[in-house]
Amino acid sequence: MTAAVAVIDLEALQSNLDRVRTAAPACRILAVIKANAYGHDQLIVAKALSAADAFAVASIDEAVALRASGIEHSIVVLKGFTDSFGAKIAMHYQLEVVVHSEQQLTILETDDCDGQLLVWLKVDSGMHRLGFAPDAVPEIVQRLNNAAGVALPVRLMTHLACAEDPGNTATANQLEVFGRSIGHWCGDVSIANSAAILTCPAALQSGSLVNFQGDNWVRPGLMLYGASPVDGQSAAALGLQPVMSFETRLISVRQVKHGGLVGYGGDWQASRDSIIGVAAVGYADGYPRRLRNGTPVCVNGVTAPLVGRVSMDMITIDLTDCPTAAIGDRVVLWGGEPTIDEIAGLAETISYELMSGLTQRVSRAIRQKSPS
Repeated sequence: MTAAVAVIDLEALQSNLDRVRTAAPACRILAVIKANAYGHDQLIVAKALSAADAFAVASIDEAVALRASGIEHSIVVLKGFTDSFGAKIAMHYQLEVVVHSEQQLTILETDDCDGQLLVWLKVDSGMHRLGFAPDAVPEIVQRLNNAAGVALPVRLMTHLACAEDPGNTATANQLEVFGRSIGHWCGDVSIANSAAILTCPAALQSGSLVNFQGDNWVRPGLMLYGASPVDGQSAAALGLQPVMSFETRLISVRQVKHGGLVGYGGDWQASRDSIIGVAAVGYADGYPRRLRNGTPVCVNGVTAPLVGRVSMDMITIDLTDCPTAAIGDRVVLWGGEPTIDEIAGLAETISYELMSGLTQRVSRAIRQKSPS
């Protein structure tokens, strides 16, 4: 192998699902596998997470691909549909949809729906992205209950904007708004994303802020894949295991004299006689171009620094302190060490972007056992 590969650890994935169950033991699990399961491969992840109660994806196309691959779990489409054709496709494939707009509601109220859909009514409790205004919820619920295209019962959901920051009062405010909008709800709700599962007990049970009689569906996304969803806390401290190891191989090892320049623009200059390795990965694979000199990579279990600019297909690594490194050796860009959260910080982004940003030319492989 000389190309970059994302190695997927299914045992770690299942361990993280267990962590969700530990944190939210009374809740049902709507596992979020949108965006190709955050870059991990949607079908691989869906099969490995068969113990989840249902799956959530962003689009109807993602859901149809799962159905075509034999996945029979309930699937919730978080963006719902945009026209009557989309609604009919959702009905045909027995999908559940999030309803967040008047346009969707009108389509479901028509007589030509050709069936009925299970729906999740999205309440905008303060994120102001998708959803109906809180004070409109009773009326919208009534319309959904009477709509020709709706299979009862209706379920309710909202999305928390700041749960990754446990000290932010916006989360409690959103719970209060959501609770006030639904009243004493006799049905299912879904509130908690990964961060709220780990930091917000009030989002996991009926209580003074949100009062309901039904199932509470948590929506773990990032935590399933082993990155931290909570500001200032590492994934390991939260009991999460990395699922993806982004790897490649060395394709060249060469000597560079003291003073030699490496890479485009000569951004790095050797301060001593050095050994420079070239690894087969670049920004065309999804390894961020903005990473700078000193970014850690792991070569055969030894940490070494990135030097020079990230190219489209290659990076250069200072192997001077790893003198036994050779062509063909394994290079880990992120995984157990360094962690994806560490690399995301150095790239001034978030782990979500790194995971989902891997390109089509990065293959996926399943790790059956820990690497030697």
